[in-house]
Amino acid sequence: MQAAPSTERILVVDDEPEIVALVTYHLAKVGYRVATSATGQEALELARRERPSLIVLDLMLPGISGFDVLEQLRADESTRDIAVLMLTARREEPDRIRGLSLGADDYLTKPFSPAELVLRVGAILRRTGNAAPVNADTLVIGPLHVDRAAMAVKVEGQEVELTPTEFKLLLTLVERRGRVQGRGLLLETVWDAAPDIQTRTVDMHVQRLRTKLGAAGDMIETVRGFGYRFRAAMPRGA
Repeated sequence: MQAAPSTERILVVDDEPEIVALVTYHLAKVGYRVATSATGQEALELARRERPSLIVLDLMLPGISGFDVLEQLRADESTRDIAVLMLTARREEPDRIRGLSLGADDYLTKPFSPAELVLRVGAILRRTGNAAPVNADTLVIGPLHVDRAAMAVKVEGQEVELTPTEFKLLLTLVERRGRVQGRGLLLETVWDAAPDIQTRTVDMHVQRLRTKLGAAGDMIETVRGFGYRFRAAMPRGA
């Protein structure tokens, strides 16, 4: 298997030493730099300080749970874009749904194949790392240019007129590209969780965004039962 770039840092969070050793060995073997933590609180501190590319996060942790860690990661401006692979012995569908709804990028149950874990880590990093920054204020994904400072959007060089809410929704999806954004999370981020706003509002705004963006709107993918995900590249044939 080809070695991974040494710039990619992975944080492994699990209170089982055998699991930590197994995951660390196989990730380091293909070239990732690996740090480890046995508690949720320490993991949060390391994430803020070290800014890893991805966190392999167990759900069953002493103290604060993996769900709580994930929720705090996504709520913190400095860590919300870190990719997360949830690793757990829980197989129940509600746990998977909760983890993905909170912003996990993928979910792997124990016992697992180390080779599959390495492949999933690589796939997540490819999905979440393909936006090329032109400068600190501009994101470029395929034909789409998003200028944070000017609150301006262009597709194939042509300016697209968006309302402030539409721009905030698009920027949220782009900044969190490659990972599923639940409707509740989008409501909280874009609409500040206004109590009179219904989830249908999110769907209507996404529909309008797709229409205004034209072919680039195909990068906004519907994830049935969860919400939306912004693709890191234009789908083939678009």
